[in-house]
Amino acid sequence: MIYLHFIVNPISGKGKHAISKELLLKNFSIEKYRVEVEYTEYKNHAKELAATAILKKPHCIIACGGDGTINEVASSMVNSDILLGIIPVGSGNGLASNLKIPKKISEAISIIKAGISAKIDVGTINSHYFFSNMGIGIDAMIIKKYEQTGKRTLLAYVKASLSSSFSFKPKETAVGIEGTTQLSKPFMLFISNSDEMGYAMSLTPQASLVDGKLDLVQIPQLNFMEKIALGFHVLTNSISKFKKAKQLAIENCTITIPEKIFTDIQIDGEFYNLKTNKIEVGIIKKGLTVLVPTQF
Repeated sequence: MIYLHFIVNPISGKGKHAISKELLLKNFSIEKYRVEVEYTEYKNHAKELAATAILKKPHCIIACGGDGTINEVASSMVNSDILLGIIPVGSGNGLASNLKIPKKISEAISIIKAGISAKIDVGTINSHYFFSNMGIGIDAMIIKKYEQTGKRTLLAYVKASLSSSFSFKPKETAVGIEGTTQLSKPFMLFISNSDEMGYAMSLTPQASLVDGKLDLVQIPQLNFMEKIALGFHVLTNSISKFKKAKQLAIENCTITIPEKIFTDIQIDGEFYNLKTNKIEVGIIKKGLTVLVPTQF
């Protein structure tokens, strides 16, 4: 008997997905599978549910939601022998896309049934984990404004980006990499583990979930026309043509914002306010085991 534990975010993808206990029981026969289904009710609830589920020793815990839900579930499963399954029903679905997990529910279920797994890298930020990406500077402000709209759509994201580009004021930031510290006032400081950040957009198309590296993108202060150009390159997946974007493969770094007491940050597309002005970023190589399609 294979024990599958599903954690479903009922409001992912504007709450229009069709995942229910009835649907899951219809797809996983009681002769072969033991199926348990739980629903999230608030932010970080999925993390709590996953931590409790692990104690029951399921074969696989399946996150049904977007990147935020997947982050919460996976954060409880780092360095665990339990498999992570994903049914992507969120708005951005950046990590699932990088893993080549389709949005069609029946096809995602087929991947869970096939049971093929791969180990992927995990990013760390102080006591937090990220699996797709994290960012400070304007990136964090965009996600904060995006969440405040209450609408998980590409249009809402674009509007939040435009609003943030005019109101964001860069702060002096110290970035330490391999014993060298550089001071600057970055417009954006973005670190990615995957090659997509959601909505089929990417700032790090060369990034890989299995290369043991994180991809750092730094963009300095920009004038009005440069901001317009950056927005165009982000939307058209041509960031490599934006010459002010500096990219570097790293394993760890420290980020300090002396003027701040707390730090606004986005982690896998969710806004957080960390109660510190110093961030330690690192990587756990092959720290998470995920069910994937054969072509991954």
